[in-house]
Amino acid sequence: MKAFLILEDGTVFEGTSIGSTREVISEIVFNTSMTGYLEVLTDPSYAGQAVCMTYPLIGNYGITPDMESGKPWPDGFIVRELSRIPSNFRCQGTIQDFLVKHDIPGIAGIDTRALTKILRDRGTMNGMITTNENYNFEEIQPKLKAYSTGDVVSKVTCDKKKVLPGCGMKVALLDFGAKNNIAKSLNDRGCEVTIYPAHTSAEEILMTNPDGIMLSNGPGDPKDCGPIIDEVRKLYESDTPIFAICLGHQLMALATGADTHKLKYGHRGGNHPVKDLETGKVYISSQNHGYVVDTDKLDPAVATPAFVNVNDGTNEGLKYTGKNIFTVQFHPEACPGPQDSGYLFDRFIGMMGGAQ
Repeated sequence: MKAFLILEDGTVFEGTSIGSTREVISEIVFNTSMTGYLEVLTDPSYAGQAVCMTYPLIGNYGITPDMESGKPWPDGFIVRELSRIPSNFRCQGTIQDFLVKHDIPGIAGIDTRALTKILRDRGTMNGMITTNENYNFEEIQPKLKAYSTGDVVSKVTCDKKKVLPGCGMKVALLDFGAKNNIAKSLNDRGCEVTIYPAHTSAEEILMTNPDGIMLSNGPGDPKDCGPIIDEVRKLYESDTPIFAICLGHQLMALATGADTHKLKYGHRGGNHPVKDLETGKVYISSQNHGYVVDTDKLDPAVATPAFVNVNDGTNEGLKYTGKNIFTVQFHPEACPGPQDSGYLFDRFIGMMGGAQ
């Protein structure tokens, strides 16, 4: 069956329908990872977006147990070539069946390199995936321009509190769309991890007297999280050690008076170099974000830059002045290097008074 990807600037790609055949409008973004498509599909940070994979062959090892959450979150999936006969000893099914099962529409057979160049040159834009060959662009365009991701954090966060038992430090993890490996990285280091829904009050968390607080990754514009930012401010004002990743990093910055802005096309992939400004070392990082913290509007009495993106100079982390708080924009749990920045979890445990 034919399928079409229609961008808000009028560009149209024709390909083959994969997954669900329903019509969807979403923000179109690209990811440069060569492997890990299942981790991408099940990363809650992609809620409200349709993902184009730049690597040309996707699905060759099928569906494996490497899911970062209980379900896939992107609105759509865009690939050059979909492998329909996967081969791997851990394979549990095909991408096609997985997309159908979870009602996610997609398109294959398009020039993903050309699409990526458009998004790099003109910036991230909205688009529609449809199987309707008689579409009318004049009718579609206003809908495309009107689309926004909205409050996607409320969509992806957990419904209720849950605990991963451990015999070490007690960590409260605020779930803004947390990937499974964040809690696992702490749990593997002996921590007892209590995972809280995103809108949990600071008072509820602090009354349990945790040794440390983790603010997770998540989707959408951080400025859409007003009530959460208010609670993060209260956490900042406590003396509890805090470590934050991605959206959590942005929310802490906003809670302390800094600002954020949207990147032209974002950082999404597994090969982004970041430099530790304290040691001068450069690490290969996994990233998935469309917004960054403005260091130009950063008060050094509150926080100072700790990491910088080697490619474009944007902020990749902050160290908070006079506080046991540090935050990073990248994903130290994602192991792209493969474990270049995993030491940050050890640093967090040290901040809590545990053995690193």
